[in-house]
Amino acid sequence: MTRAVHTPPPPAKQMLSEQVYAHLRNAIMRGEYAPGDALKPQDLASRHGVSLAVVREALVRLVGDGLAERLTNRGFAVPAFSDHRLQQIGEARRAIEPVLLRMSIERGDVSWEGEVRAAHHRLARTPAFTPEDGEYYSEAWAQAHRVFHRTLLEGCGNPVLLETFDRLWVASELARRWSTHRNPERDGLDEHRRLEEAALARDPDTAAALLTHHLTLTTAALAEQEG
Repeated sequence: MTRAVHTPPPPAKQMLSEQVYAHLRNAIMRGEYAPGDALKPQDLASRHGVSLAVVREALVRLVGDGLAERLTNRGFAVPAFSDHRLQQIGEARRAIEPVLLRMSIERGDVSWEGEVRAAHHRLARTPAFTPEDGEYYSEAWAQAHRVFHRTLLEGCGNPVLLETFDRLWVASELARRWSTHRNPERDGLDEHRRLEEAALARDPDTAAALLTHHLTLTTAALAEQEG
């Protein structure tokens, strides 16, 4: 019996799919689509001037990122985050990220220490809110925040585990952008500073406990605003 051979898509189709994927990903993250909005392949294909196959390939990638859902017999849609879904994402992050942080503290070298220090410095010096952003976190701060958290974990040296972190981060970041407003009761600067200090002091127990608490507060804040 002849085994079927998988043929990669032509370069031109792959490039178009990448462009559609990037455009949709940015639009969803910017809030141009509301939670639960339909992502209709035919409409998207017409809007972007590409084939249905190109759009479907881009949508499947978005599903893998957690930025879209595949609905039985109903196509695709932006995730409609519920409190239950937020709790599941939070639980997954609390199960995985403290373990990766422990591994980073054990395995990370001097270069990792320098990268953690630099990432924290950038985060601490980046304003979380600017006049144009109002009550929502600024784009520059959101990027610095992601880099700091990922850098803390990169010392683990396991790209497969880091890919899992990336997927969970995107899903939780989308929910945060939809619902997180300024919270004067929370001292994020202090939380991040203590995380950096514990990691660089090579104190895995304290660092893991601080990260778990940090993630718990984030999930609770999102759930309260969803409610």
